[in-house]
Amino acid sequence: MLRLLLLLAAAFSVQAHALTAAEATAIAIGEPDARIEALNKAVATADDRTTAFLQALGDDAVKAAGDKVFIVRDGQGVDPVSGAPVQVPADAEDVVSNNRMRGEIDTALAAIKLFSPDANLRAEAVAALQKEPDESKLPMIEKAYAAEKVDAIKEQLALVRAAALLGSSDKAKRLEAARLLSGSRSPTTKTLLLERLRDESEADVKHALQLSLRQVDSALAWGDRLAQVFSGISLGSILLLVALGLAITYGLMGVINMAHGELMMIGAYATYVVQGVFRSWFPGAFDWYLVAAVPVAFAASALVGAILERGVIRFLYGRPLETLLATWGISLMLMQLVRTVFGAQNVAVENPRWMSGGVVLMDNLQLPWNRIVIVGFAFAVLFGMAFLIARTRLGLFVRGVTQNRPIASCMGVNTARVDTYAFALGSGIAGLAGCALSQIGNVGPDLGQAYIVDSFMVVVLGGVGQLAGTVYAALGLGILNKFIEGWAGAVLAKIAVLVLIVVFIQKRPQGLFAVKGRSAEA
Repeated sequence: MLRLLLLLAAAFSVQAHALTAAEATAIAIGEPDARIEALNKAVATADDRTTAFLQALGDDAVKAAGDKVFIVRDGQGVDPVSGAPVQVPADAEDVVSNNRMRGEIDTALAAIKLFSPDANLRAEAVAALQKEPDESKLPMIEKAYAAEKVDAIKEQLALVRAAALLGSSDKAKRLEAARLLSGSRSPTTKTLLLERLRDESEADVKHALQLSLRQVDSALAWGDRLAQVFSGISLGSILLLVALGLAITYGLMGVINMAHGELMMIGAYATYVVQGVFRSWFPGAFDWYLVAAVPVAFAASALVGAILERGVIRFLYGRPLETLLATWGISLMLMQLVRTVFGAQNVAVENPRWMSGGVVLMDNLQLPWNRIVIVGFAFAVLFGMAFLIARTRLGLFVRGVTQNRPIASCMGVNTARVDTYAFALGSGIAGLAGCALSQIGNVGPDLGQAYIVDSFMVVVLGGVGQLAGTVYAALGLGILNKFIEGWAGAVLAKIAVLVLIVVFIQKRPQGLFAVKGRSAEA
């Protein structure tokens, strides 16, 4: 290994030459020691053909027949020396590399990439070396550091060098490494410092490591806090989506709908069905299946909600206990229906490619795109619902029937039809919540059970019938839950949040926002 790295230190001080057939054969065939020696010589003056051949060896894409070797990908043979297509003999056998040889190949590839003209490849090589710092890599690292022109990569190379020195037998080098690593903002550095601190025997080195660890922890703290805030906003946006439907069915209509979670589940399964349709019939447009799933999820849940209101709820207005029991029974029926149709096991709904990955803001802070999209989607639904309730004819009828049903009926409003529309709207929004939830977890018959209690708490805490209160309560509970969870764990966080809500409601039964006007005095 050391010999290879010493050769790499001078690798790019001489002109690269093309890979020869003899070198390719020596690297691929023979005893490990001989193969490694041939690898050392080839990498010292590596060119693109050498890099491609080593990458193929690492990917197990090399075959040998006699004294000839071939790169084979997707059933097509390529000559590693010329890069020209060739016919692979029928008796060609796979080239097998043991763990030692694989390690040498990986080191060689990382070394070659450190001197690549492509900054992205150099950054990848630095990241690979950060994972396994080794003092024997110092000649290569220092040469790459001297040649590097990009400040960000140069800074990372300096940290890699310090991490490599951390395992040195020289006490002075370990002290220097501890000092250099104090400026790192990487979780990997924290792990390295903790591991070294556990094995360190020298008191002054241990003290230096502890000081560096505190500085790294302080640098990482802001990333952790921002990650908790974003996680809280993400959870709050999900609670907001779930609670918006209840803000209509319970907040405006006064119906305790225990099947609200199952209406979410229907929206999630509608998304799953649309995904299957696109995969089978429109594979080229699969990345846009979610756009089509949004209206389908809304329509499916709204239709079930309308049937539920027409068939059951309309006969139970003003009888909350009977409504609660009836909708609870309906929720069990809907879950069993889904189990019968789709099976009891969870089904997977894939993220479109444009929702994969995330935005990296800090080394320990990455915002996933699926969460960012859900936050934006939740607020888009909120603004759409607020506009519908406040600015449309249907919203006017819903508010009129909610505030004074007899007078609205006297004014010619078909109150029974408005009830159906309002309940279907709330159910459809539950379907949208299910569609969003399908993008962050598996979809199963019990999907809605995990959110129904929290969504009722959001509506009650925010103030019954108050959209603004629902927003504040959802985001507040989400952020509070994540901060307590980081301190006390998930179970205790749930308990603590519930206790705080109970105490708050005891002191302020009307919630964060009280209903104003004559209806509040009735």
